[in-house]
Amino acid sequence: MSKLNSRIPEGPLAEKWTNHKSHINLVNPANKRLIDIIVVGTGLAGGSAAASLAELGYKVKAFCFQDSPRRAHSIAAQGGINAAKNYQNDGDSTYRLFYDTIKGGDYRSREANVYRLAEVSANIIDQCVAQGVPFAREYGGLLDNRSFGGVQVSRTFYAKGQTGQQLLLGAYSAMSRQIGKGNIQMFNRHEMLELVMVDGKARGIIARNLITGEIERHSAHAVVIASGGYGNVFYLSTNAMGSNVTASWKIHKKGAYFANPCFTQIHPTCIPVSGDHQSKLTLMSESLRNDGRIWVPKKKEDVEAIRSGKLRPRDIKEEDRDYYLERRYPAFGNLVPRDVASRAAKERCDAGYGVNATGEAVFLDFSSAIERYGREKAAVEKIDNPSIEKIRDLGKQVIEAKYGNLFQMYEKIVDDNPYETPMKIYPAVHYTMGGIWVDYNLMTTIPGCYAAGEANFSDHGANRLGASALMQGLADGYFVLPYTIGDYLSNDIRTGKISTDLPEFEEAEKSVRERIDFFMNNKGSKSVDHFHKKLGKIMWNEVGMARNAEGLKKAIDDIRALRDEFWKDVKVPGTANSFNPELEKAGRVADFLELGELMALDALTRNESCGGHFREEFQTEEGEAVRDDAHFTYVAAWEYNGDPGKANLYKEELKYENIELKTRSYK
Repeated sequence: MSKLNSRIPEGPLAEKWTNHKSHINLVNPANKRLIDIIVVGTGLAGGSAAASLAELGYKVKAFCFQDSPRRAHSIAAQGGINAAKNYQNDGDSTYRLFYDTIKGGDYRSREANVYRLAEVSANIIDQCVAQGVPFAREYGGLLDNRSFGGVQVSRTFYAKGQTGQQLLLGAYSAMSRQIGKGNIQMFNRHEMLELVMVDGKARGIIARNLITGEIERHSAHAVVIASGGYGNVFYLSTNAMGSNVTASWKIHKKGAYFANPCFTQIHPTCIPVSGDHQSKLTLMSESLRNDGRIWVPKKKEDVEAIRSGKLRPRDIKEEDRDYYLERRYPAFGNLVPRDVASRAAKERCDAGYGVNATGEAVFLDFSSAIERYGREKAAVEKIDNPSIEKIRDLGKQVIEAKYGNLFQMYEKIVDDNPYETPMKIYPAVHYTMGGIWVDYNLMTTIPGCYAAGEANFSDHGANRLGASALMQGLADGYFVLPYTIGDYLSNDIRTGKISTDLPEFEEAEKSVRERIDFFMNNKGSKSVDHFHKKLGKIMWNEVGMARNAEGLKKAIDDIRALRDEFWKDVKVPGTANSFNPELEKAGRVADFLELGELMALDALTRNESCGGHFREEFQTEEGEAVRDDAHFTYVAAWEYNGDPGKANLYKEELKYENIELKTRSYK
């Protein structure tokens, strides 16, 4: 395909989705029983898609590498899910959610997709409440909302600090119902290792049983990839250690374009790195920025005293604290978008104001909120002249009710009481806005192959606003894909069962076995983790929070050299025909070593700063991002041609007819 066709419907923005649904082809209920669909990944996007498609009558095969769909990384999403319900009566609307999402993504996402996302967001909440998701409620019984970064309304629905887990349990219950009815075949502990194409269409996958090592062929009339993001290319990230790019990379190498791979989100509210022994990082929910104030000392002598233990944070007087987000961005304060907050923290730490031993941490302080809530509760309980101790005790009760499990998690990891001492946080890799290119129907450039949730690129542009990942995953799975996939499958009602004896399946299985045989027989001397860590350092140093042309060119050279070394010197112990986590990791890291180069190439090609992509050459004197709308208002879609460093670039021009392109400001 030499030209990208996004298949965006004609007509007014607010009517596109309704009109599109009314005119696409359908598959009648009797014919749905004759059609098989494979869903790879069972997080919020994959789980909701599998459940919805099976509920419609399709025969679904669902695959996850975890021991249960309940273990998908979606459970790690803590803070909430956005929806334009306007329960707070603070001026929210479908258009405002659409506008905030476009602006938050720094004007690098499709208008039509984002408006659809905002439009169906309210339906998601109704669906999840009906499933029994225990959203927080106000005193009067209505669902509660809190605010998140990049917005000036409260539209985030939440279940304490466990929102992702509770939503996933809702999707899993819907899946379980269909598994029980025989409409979903569930393949736990299976990993997709190849896409099978027949006559140019996606017709199945090759999967490995991770317990027995058996290689299996599975056929279908369509394949849905919902395997999450690729943040673990950096080695240290907030992603689960098993999260990987393999499913997406396999379809990319078969013809699915990879869009905006360099758009990586750095989350500002993570527990700082403590040493080389770490294998992952831990996220503290963005919801904490509702009540936590972020600061560093104004004086470097106070910084040194805190690092050495001579001063405690509470010893620093209020006038000697730099609440730098409130200072730089008064309109949004601590609730600026993630990319803005992350760069601001890095700037302070680079200037020498970091508050931990490594100099890479800032404070997230709840003392003001504890006192504010305490005085409010004392007034409600008619306590006259309460002592400061009583006020703090009452305030802690309120904070515990809102964020208790998050505070408990922090204390277990850091061994510090965040009710008494400010949390220490620092930015870390969290989410990837880039992903497989899809059209309005969520189909990739491979006919019959779809991508949903974080695996696709479609809704977040160059930066994702907090609480929008769960919104997109469930929108794709519950309310978009079940409609749009029928438009394609309506041509398959007479196709019949796809045979796994076709030569295309034979060829795909052969390539999988050859790769496994290579890993098992290679006489290398270094572990898979050795190469993954080295890749992670290259990526973080040169393709991380700040990038420049010289560093990106160096990264490309270094990754190429590391990839050559990997194939010569990697050692994989154990056997192929058994449970072998090192073999799993070897395949995933091999894919990361190719993806990393493409990410660096994409970042090098995009000569501007936007959202999570920050080129040091393109910034204002105040350190703000400088976009180049004249030359880079497009989606970069890369076609694999055998060498990730020489991929073909196609551009999907982004047209803004309903929103004015302007410099993003949160001041």
